[in-house]
Amino acid sequence: MVALSVLDLVPVVEGEGPRDALMKSIDLARHAEALGFTRYWVAEHHNMVGIASAATAVVIGRLAAATTTMRIGAGGIMLPNHAPLLVAEQFGTLESLFPGRIDLGLGRAPGTDQLTLRALRRSPMAADSFPQDVLELQALFAPAAPDQAIRAVPGEGLNVPLWILGSSLFGAQLAAELGLPYSFASHFAPDALMQALAVYRARFKPSAQCAAPYAMPGINVVAAETDEEARYLATSMQQRFVGMVRGARGKLQPPIDDIERYWSPAEKAHVSQMLRYAFVGSPKTLKHSLRAFLHETGADEIMIAAPIFDHEKRKRSYALVAELAGDLRA
Repeated sequence: MVALSVLDLVPVVEGEGPRDALMKSIDLARHAEALGFTRYWVAEHHNMVGIASAATAVVIGRLAAATTTMRIGAGGIMLPNHAPLLVAEQFGTLESLFPGRIDLGLGRAPGTDQLTLRALRRSPMAADSFPQDVLELQALFAPAAPDQAIRAVPGEGLNVPLWILGSSLFGAQLAAELGLPYSFASHFAPDALMQALAVYRARFKPSAQCAAPYAMPGINVVAAETDEEARYLATSMQQRFVGMVRGARGKLQPPIDDIERYWSPAEKAHVSQMLRYAFVGSPKTLKHSLRAFLHETGADEIMIAAPIFDHEKRKRSYALVAELAGDLRA
């Protein structure tokens, strides 16, 4: 049985605010744990009115406190936005509070636009040192040497599991070189997925953390009792991606009856390409499409985002996917 996990962007829906989104994420995390999902990740984004997980480590702490067994983590922390020492201290604190349950996924992108990047007081060139920053973070989590001048407290000696996140070959090459698990952002940037997985597996070097390559692609899944209902619910996701194309990111919108009247032919083509790995339908439909995806990718685990407007419908979508877990084989 392939492992299933949750990617929660903590969406703020139209008519509500960040507190509502955060409370729903706490409820969803408890729900996902009861359903048997392996891990639950939230992601760092800034200056986006539709995403409430900017203070990612704080959100992880609250989600971990609300659950008991499921792994909770970052998918991910955008490392160029932070000094590695601060990340080591934050996640060392989380690991100390919730031992054996914290994941740290690391991304190279800023998770925002260039204007906001300046507001974060980070250089646009900070991403160039991403490999060195990952190595520094690994060193800070390792047991401290007797004469070590800079130490992460909490953090040192905890060996918090690191993941490399990516949407290009760069992350695949780095994850392979360092012997780390790899998560590909195919839920919004699918183009290089198959090539990245091939590079990662071909070049992988075993490490103390990972003896063999471990790949977890991200996908969007909207499940409902019928294909028709699932397609209707998925129009919220489609509207969000149209907003990305238009440069107008906002709150998650309610579903609409006719998506064809909402987008232009060019927008439809662009969004459909971005959502190549979005799976929408009833359990019967999803069983076949997800099996095909697993066969194509050989994924060890899949991380599932469900951008659904109605909270109860979103919970039901994850429940339907969980029921399929026994029928899915990597």
